[in-house]
Amino acid sequence: MKLELHIWRQAGPNIKGYFEGHTLDDLDEHMSVPEMLDHLNTKIIKSGGNPVAFESDCREGICGQCGFVINGDVHSPNKGTTTCQTHLRSFQDGQTLYLEPFRAGAFPIKKDLVIDRSAFDRIIQAGGYIGVNTGQAAEANTLLINHELAEKAFDAAACIGCGACVATCKNASAMLFTSAKVNHLSMLPQGKPEASNRVKNMVAQMDMEGFGSCSATGACEVVCPQGITMTNIAEMNSRWLWQNLK
Repeated sequence: MKLELHIWRQAGPNIKGYFEGHTLDDLDEHMSVPEMLDHLNTKIIKSGGNPVAFESDCREGICGQCGFVINGDVHSPNKGTTTCQTHLRSFQDGQTLYLEPFRAGAFPIKKDLVIDRSAFDRIIQAGGYIGVNTGQAAEANTLLINHELAEKAFDAAACIGCGACVATCKNASAMLFTSAKVNHLSMLPQGKPEASNRVKNMVAQMDMEGFGSCSATGACEVVCPQGITMTNIAEMNSRWLWQNLK
């Protein structure tokens, strides 16, 4: 399989970037996109060049670190799919691919396809935790949580913090990420004592990080590889408004 690659190269956050061209004609359609970059980097290193910097960890679609933009598609041209779970059979033989990092002011580029997502970490630090010593894990059946509520909490907790929602939003909003993190704790008994401070502190930190506001276009929900829905945003806005009115 042959692909024409144009990959964003940028040596640092304050250095001008550019697209660098490569042609690979010995690819296997069953390779994932990170495996293709591994293959390319092997060739670059053998020729004495500077390998392409990109992120990946689990390569199983559950950590979100691999994300970048492929021909304008955040993560992947396939719905609900991370970059590492996108295989070359998703593209046509001989196709030209443009690979570039997520673009958002709150996600500065570190190098090539690698971005700094530490703004998400600071939002979590502002309140995405339970601040009591719960001791050893209790028997699950002693916590009276109905099935519907448990499922909603699990759905929100599925967010992997990849940043796709920010990258696709015209305002670079982090509302989908923040609402998922706020809601999955606030729904459960363990998280309710701190629910008020949690929503206020995490939303305040999100604003401090420079993310844009939500205009409810729904692009975030479309590209989320975990299927996090915008109902989380509505629920978080309701919690935030109620706590501020109190």
